[in-house]
Amino acid sequence: MKVADVFHVKNPEVRALHLTWIAFFITFYVWFNMAPLASSMLKSVDWLTADDLRLFAICNVALTIPARIIVGMALDRFGPRRVFSVLMVLMSIPALVFAFGNTMTQLLVSRLVLSSIGASFVVGIHMTAMWFKPKDIGFAEGFYAGWGNFGSAAAAITLPTIALHMYGGEDGWRWAIAQSAIVMAGYGIYYWFAITDGPVGTVHRKPRKAVALEVSSWGDMIKLILWTIPLVGVLGILVWRIENMGYLSATGAAICYAVIVAIVCYQIIQILRVNVPLLKQGVPEDDKYPFNSVAALNSTYFANFGAELAVVSMLPMFFEETWSLSATAAGLIAASFAFVNLVARPMGGLVSDRMGNRRFVMLSYMFGISVGFALMGLMNSNWPLIIAVGITVFTSFFVQGAEGATFGIIPSIKRRLTGQISGMAGAYGNVGAVVYLTIFTFVTPTQFFYIIAGGAFISWLLCIMWLKEPESGFADEYQVSSVDLQIEEEERRRQAAATS
Repeated sequence: MKVADVFHVKNPEVRALHLTWIAFFITFYVWFNMAPLASSMLKSVDWLTADDLRLFAICNVALTIPARIIVGMALDRFGPRRVFSVLMVLMSIPALVFAFGNTMTQLLVSRLVLSSIGASFVVGIHMTAMWFKPKDIGFAEGFYAGWGNFGSAAAAITLPTIALHMYGGEDGWRWAIAQSAIVMAGYGIYYWFAITDGPVGTVHRKPRKAVALEVSSWGDMIKLILWTIPLVGVLGILVWRIENMGYLSATGAAICYAVIVAIVCYQIIQILRVNVPLLKQGVPEDDKYPFNSVAALNSTYFANFGAELAVVSMLPMFFEETWSLSATAAGLIAASFAFVNLVARPMGGLVSDRMGNRRFVMLSYMFGISVGFALMGLMNSNWPLIIAVGITVFTSFFVQGAEGATFGIIPSIKRRLTGQISGMAGAYGNVGAVVYLTIFTFVTPTQFFYIIAGGAFISWLLCIMWLKEPESGFADEYQVSSVDLQIEEEERRRQAAATS
């Protein structure tokens, strides 16, 4: 696939790509619609405080991690068209409640529920994989993610203007948020009728069980359990932060910790229920896949997307304080980190397609991240500002490119499990953000950049040891196993019995 192909909108796959990145763009626009309007909210609602908004910011990412896991399971069962449409329509409800909430409880709960919209990313990843061939998937996934992810930056740029100038008044921020929610619900309905799950005749490969990821060996099952625990366990960090801020009592925190433990236990039980019978029966050789590759990509998304979310939140203040800039100038410079997304992430996928070796591209990008953040750790007020900005853009280029390369590999690992694997890797990006942001509260910016560089280097080592080049990574079609054909035949018989 060539870059110029994205303008050929009459091609069904290109049209599907544009429909899907726009859906992702809108969901991220809604997800990040609070921060740009924070000052307007404080002026309009006299009982709100800056600490309240910090709490809402925590809630804004709290359920994204479990939501990505759940949505990943739903994808493999119901398909991305239904899941994306339903997600957009349902999430417009808490967005509207937040827009017109008049109590702390309404704002807090609605923001917590709305955080689930962050799972939209993995839906489009799955949809794009169903429309594009393995040899083109890197660029397609990178373009989808890069342009869709820009929705967060678009919200920061446009929402203040909409609130102040289009609506105006004390409630302008409410109508600006409500407008974004209504647009999302409308597009969700449109998306249901405008697209299909892949080209006509595409077989939607489904797992035998959607409640847990299938693995190929007993050792892989143990690894899956170990990699599953942090996905929900990291919510304990959020509970601890909320308790320390005084918004949760010790009893309430204990209850939350108990719920987190219960959910982790439930997930482990589901993993055992799904995989023990399959492993006892024996997994056919042509249906096995390397879980180590999944683990390696979990680590890459932890180290690249997790770093992006964490760095974007602290970069404006870092530039403002280090070079004595105005808040506006620092914000514009820091925005360069996000703007690079429009080019770097598609390029990461494109390079992954063109090089003929997705593993090598992944390793190169992760090593580049490590070098980039190490250089950022060296920056101080004695450095010329232009050099500091250049290094920041250089680092962002590798961060965004690595994100594109990650999801250039995932669809080729195991076709029918793409939703669940994408959900797990995507969730690890949020785990990384929570871990890094928590660490940032205890260290200086310089130490923070070195820590992120170290995380990327560790991921690079894990990729060297664990990541395997996917067998069908550059084929015209995804690999189909004997189990895939068996599941397809069982589904055909079930449908025939239902219609007879």
